[in-house]
Order: sequence, then structure tokens, then C-alpha cells
Amino acid sequence: MLGPTRYLLFIFLSLWVAHSYAQPPAILLAQIYHDDIQVQEYLVSEKLDGIRAIWDGQQFTSRQGHPIHAPAWFTQDFPPRPLDGELWIGRGQFETLSSTVRQTQPSDAAWRQVAYYVFELPDASGDFAHRVQTIVHIARQAHSPYLKSLPQFKVKDRQVLKRTLEQVVAKRGEGLMLHRADAPYLTGRSHVLLKLKPQLDAEAKVIAYVPGKGKYQGKMGALLVETPAGIQFKLGTGFSDAERAHPPPIGCQVTYTYRDVTKTGKPKFASFLRIRPSE
Repeated sequence: MLGPTRYLLFIFLSLWVAHSYAQPPAILLAQIYHDDIQVQEYLVSEKLDGIRAIWDGQQFTSRQGHPIHAPAWFTQDFPPRPLDGELWIGRGQFETLSSTVRQTQPSDAAWRQVAYYVFELPDASGDFAHRVQTIVHIARQAHSPYLKSLPQFKVKDRQVLKRTLEQVVAKRGEGLMLHRADAPYLTGRSHVLLKLKPQLDAEAKVIAYVPGKGKYQGKMGALLVETPAGIQFKLGTGFSDAERAHPPPIGCQVTYTYRDVTKTGKPKFASFLRIRPSE
């Protein structure tokens, strides 16, 4: 029989292993918008700067496969069917949202600012336009102030799309998402879903530090990061002095912005944005 100390250690290691090997759910991921598409074939929505969350009918899971601990009252009126969407507070509120969602003991006061905006129905039949109608119906039937359908709309041409993007960005929004109206439910990275932003962003893992020089002597000069595709590059701009003195830990995911990529796939004009929470 295990003693109290060994028993607690066993429980801790079991939980750590379960957390470390969490399986990311199979979800649809966006490609980058390109001008040669027919925008009339897509439904458009605002790109929310929130946290992706999959509702399995009983609880939330992050895109990395980790549980999200929402209060019971937050989801009490949610349907017992899978939903895919974004937890969101509002434009420019990502840091507040991230702090709220990462808590294992959820704060009622903090969660009352949050809403869940649904934009997809996992494994549902019919094309995306039909699934959107179902999402609207589900949100209305739930009568929950915390469950909302993400508005989807059509634009008649590329000029209207660009004006819409400008209006969203002027209000501190991130950008737009375009989802083919005739697309069946899919998972993985696909061109049926596109993101359009004035500036692109992506994520990479920190694998090493590059020492600073000159005024950054004794501090971090750049991060050596690796993308999910295995491309390594130095990320050296966008950091405050405090972040250079205490850089993001090795092994964590960071979000960076960029304008384009080189022929070898490396981002051009990459700049650090923030540490991506493990969710």
C-alpha cells in the first residue's frame, strides 16, 4: 500500500501525464485569404480575438485538448450536442479573457463578462449555410445570455469585403473569416475557411534564446522559434524591456505577426505579439 506522500505523488504524476498527453480535437482550421476567390460563394463573419472552445454537450475543451473550467451556471442551458465556437468578451479584451479562462477555479464575476459565440456544428449534415440556420435556432432555443450564434453574412464583391474589413479594424476588430456556404463539415486546415486580416499572425514554439547585444547586453536579444511545419527562425522584435529581461519560457507557444512568407516559408517582418496561453 502506498503511503500518503507516495499516494499524493502518484496522483500528481497521473494528472500531469493526462494533461501532457491531451489530444487536440479534430476541428476546421483556416487558410489565408487570397484575392482569386469568388467572395459571393462565402459567408463572412468577424474574426473574434477570443479563445476557441469546443462544447461536447457536457463541457468545454480547448483546441489543444485541455479542459476549460467554466462555471456550471454558464453552461446550464447549453444543448447536449457538440458545438464549436469562440469564448469572447469583446474587442481588445483578449488578455482579460485569457486570464479568466485559464483559471481552474472559475471566477463567477469574471465569467459573467464572457459569451460563447458558435460558428460551427461538429459532424452535422448539410452545407455550411444550412448549419448556420441550425446554429441560430439552437441559440434562440437555449434562451441563454451566454450562448450566441456568430453573425454570418454575404458580400456582393471584393470591394465590399475590403470596406467591411476596414470598418471592423477601425473598431479594434481583428479581421474577417470567410466560410464557403456550400461546404460540408470538414476538419483540418482547409481552403473552405479563410481568414482575412490587415496583418497576418501565427504561432510557434520557443526552442532557444539568442543573447542580446548593445543595449540588450545581458538580456534576451531574440527568440529562436519553430513553427508547426518545422521551420525555425529568429523572432527579435516586438518585445518590451521587461519581456527581454524575463522572456517567454522555452517550450511555450508564442503568437507573432508577419506580412508575408519567403520562398522557404519563413515569415517576413515577424514581430512578437504575446505568449499563447495553454488553455
